[in-house]
Amino acid sequence: MEENREVIVMVDDDLTNLNVARNNLSGVYSIVTVPSGAKLFNLLDKITPALILLDIEMPEMNGYEVLKKLKENGNTAHIPVIFLTAKIDPASEIEGLNLGAVDYITKPFSRDLLIKRINLHLLIEKQKKELLNYNLSLESEVGKQTQAVLELQNAIIQIIAELVECRDSVTGGHIGRTQHYITLLVDFLIEHDIYADEIAGWDTNLFAMSSQLHDVGKITIRDDILRKPGRLTDEEYEEIKSHTISGLDIIKRIEENTTESEFLVYAAALAGSHHERWDGTGYPNGLKGIQIPLQGRIMALVDVYDALTNDRPYKEALTHEEAVDIIKEGNGTHFDPLIANVFLMHEKEFKDAKVMPKQTLEQNEEVQPTLETISDIICTRTGNQSGSSERVRNYLEVLVDALRENEHFKEEISSWNTELFLMSAQIHDIGKLGVSGRLLNKDAGFTSIEFDSMKNHVDYGVQVIQKLKSQIDHMNVLNHAEALTGSHHERWDGSGYPNGLKGYGIPLQGRIMAVVDVYDALTSDRPHRKKKTHEEAVEIIRSGSGSHFDPGIVNTFLENEELFRKIKSNENIN
Repeated sequence: MEENREVIVMVDDDLTNLNVARNNLSGVYSIVTVPSGAKLFNLLDKITPALILLDIEMPEMNGYEVLKKLKENGNTAHIPVIFLTAKIDPASEIEGLNLGAVDYITKPFSRDLLIKRINLHLLIEKQKKELLNYNLSLESEVGKQTQAVLELQNAIIQIIAELVECRDSVTGGHIGRTQHYITLLVDFLIEHDIYADEIAGWDTNLFAMSSQLHDVGKITIRDDILRKPGRLTDEEYEEIKSHTISGLDIIKRIEENTTESEFLVYAAALAGSHHERWDGTGYPNGLKGIQIPLQGRIMALVDVYDALTNDRPYKEALTHEEAVDIIKEGNGTHFDPLIANVFLMHEKEFKDAKVMPKQTLEQNEEVQPTLETISDIICTRTGNQSGSSERVRNYLEVLVDALRENEHFKEEISSWNTELFLMSAQIHDIGKLGVSGRLLNKDAGFTSIEFDSMKNHVDYGVQVIQKLKSQIDHMNVLNHAEALTGSHHERWDGSGYPNGLKGYGIPLQGRIMAVVDVYDALTSDRPHRKKKTHEEAVEIIRSGSGSHFDPGIVNTFLENEELFRKIKSNENIN
């Protein structure tokens, strides 16, 4: 057989017909001839031809019977079959096509016509295989991209959750541990057929990811209470308990501003019910037994186990054995007895559990809903309106598009992935999650000490972004985030912070964000002042050209300030 030629098998009981086919086609294909259906199937154990030419009228096993047998075998059903026969009546042709033949050619045949018909069906078969491979590849890629989104969302939410936890001096490892414990406990519950039917309806990946937001309401609690090393007063304890209601409110507000909130459904159940107790003595609603959402009953156990076995401001860590004894005591009072029993059966696995491994993923641009969620959490923490990130994103898009037309900025901006820049900008103030809530919501001017503390949000934000990038390989979605976070408070004349950068020494991302950030701050209410009009904000930016702001960016802003007014007014700018 010629190595680069398609293998064609001719099946006919007439040796003359086989010789004619071989002579006509051997210069084009690798032709193999067999005199019967039985010998064809013996041959197919050794080779898989590209196409079969099949006679109908043969002894022992006719062509129709051969074709039926071919189609019944998964290894041969895909091979295209052309009937090559002297039968010329339409009924015979229809019967052959109904059985799965791709074509029906009558003898005697034209060599050129036969070759063209064979080539046509070989091409069709090739295209079918390419389409099948493409679809399989596409399905695989979609699966990879979906997993990448989950991993990226998980990592970003982990950072936010760690910011919440670090405010009460709890190590960030709490987040990774409880997420891993939840995954273990859910697997064990399914293994023992405990609540397995209900859990079967969950997306357990999203559930585990959402568990990281169970204490997000601590954002609203005063730092002196969160970090208090001694026993809380009754009044302080009541304020601590309010974090469950605050967390639920935060998550519900975020849900209202995103269309992709499945993981937030789990987060709401976790945030609102993980301090309820099986006997009804928990908070905030005094729910009892199975009134408590299953998510909260699961979280209650792993949260207590992790709290007991790790240091807290008010206590030192207990041993694993001591924690297990406490959970035994709480079985049926604090904890759902079915869940507690499963935990106790597998307590050694919890003792040996490690923090979830480092994430790895390729660039993915479908994490927008997660970044919006983080931005909304920042807004809630700082007293801004939830959803303002979309407005800031629109301002930036207008300004970046306009600057791209400016020869001075065109080359650098054209090298950016604009979508990644806009996405990263939504978390430029992420460091404010590490600033005291008292400062963020102060309704009067800052003292110099307070202002220095407020300025720390920039360095803190850079540390967060760097940590996030270190946890995920190829974190392209945050390519611009570090520059935006670290330089949007620098000033053109060098009088900004944190590094006193000057002029073109300030990254372009930060110089653009500085204008947009100031415009949005001026035209929005803040705890310490009322918003200014669009015209007032424009004049302040105009007067800051060359001192606070890059004059080239200000000029572009002034040329497009009416678009900013329309965005602010929620008008259609198209």
